[in-house]
Parts: sequence; structure tokens; C-alpha cells
Amino acid sequence: MRNLITLIILVVSSGCALTQDTINIPYEGKANLIVVEGAESIEVLVKHEDKRTVYKDRVSTKKNGYGMEMAKIVAENDIAKTFADAIKFELQNLGFKIGDNGKKLTVELVRFYNDFKMGFFAGDAVADGLINVAIKDESGEFLFSKSYEGGAIEPNIQLALGHNAEIALKKTMANIVEKIAHDKDMHSALLK
Repeated sequence: MRNLITLIILVVSSGCALTQDTINIPYEGKANLIVVEGAESIEVLVKHEDKRTVYKDRVSTKKNGYGMEMAKIVAENDIAKTFADAIKFELQNLGFKIGDNGKKLTVELVRFYNDFKMGFFAGDAVADGLINVAIKDESGEFLFSKSYEGGAIEPNIQLALGHNAEIALKKTMANIVEKIAHDKDMHSALLK
């Protein structure tokens, strides 16, 4: 009987690590007071592609107390589209017009993942991402291409679960989008 009770306690206490978590990772933009001179006359079509080759089916993986990977943590929103929408939002803040014509800006999601680093008393949720941005003119000629990498850490976590991954991934998204939005070389390419 004692073995049965021990088994039940183990199964119940490890159940969280064995079930998939679904999280939402929205972009939380901020008000921008900077407007790019001449942007109001430029129309931009923003497209997105998911180019992830590793972990395309998840944004993180739960870990148990020993650091062993358990169930997947998946995003309920389309991450590539969320990045594209975030960049649209920031371009509009900068004064550019978003439309169906004009210069074509493609957002490629290459990497976006959170890994839990386990410590003795606490761990960290460590997220990173990589986005490629390419701009073509109306005739299809490349005007700009650049990779943007970013990351964030949610320190001192107790459990390697979805809500901790979500915090680190939101910070990572904001970090990358901020780098893209403030890139003066990208602004110049759009103004050409």
C-alpha cells in the first residue's frame, strides 16, 4: 500500500512537466515619439516567413528538477506573423504607410526559443531569437538585408514551465523588434 501511495504522489507531482503548455507571446509595443523624415510618402508591404529548421513545433520545452526535457511549450499565436505585425506597428509609428504596394519588406523568423538553465536553488529562463529582414523595391531589386539577434533572461525561476518561458520570450521579441525599428540603415533603404 505504501508503494502505491508513493507512486500516486510521484505521478501527480510530475504531471505538470508531462503535459504540454500553450502560451501566448504578443508584441507589446510602446509609443514612439520619433518620426522618420519623408516616411509619410513611402508605402511598405510587410510579409513574413517561418524559416525555423529546429524547434518549429515549439518555443520551449519543460524541464524537470534534474534538467531533463519533458513536455513541449507551444505558442498559440503564429510567431512569424506576430513579428511581422510588430514591425508593421513600429513602421507606422515611424511614419511609414503600410499597404499592399510599394517596397516589400520580408520578415524571416530563423530562431525563437527559450531554454531553461537549472541551478541548485533556482534556474533561469534564457530566450533568444534571430530575425532576417530583407527589403526589395517595386521591381524586385534588393535594397537591404540584415539579421537581427536578441535575447532575454528571466532569472531566479523555480519551475521550468510555460509562464516563465513566456516572460523571457516576450522580452526577447521586444528586444529584437526595437533593434529593427531603430536601425537607421533600414530607414534609409525604405526611403530610397
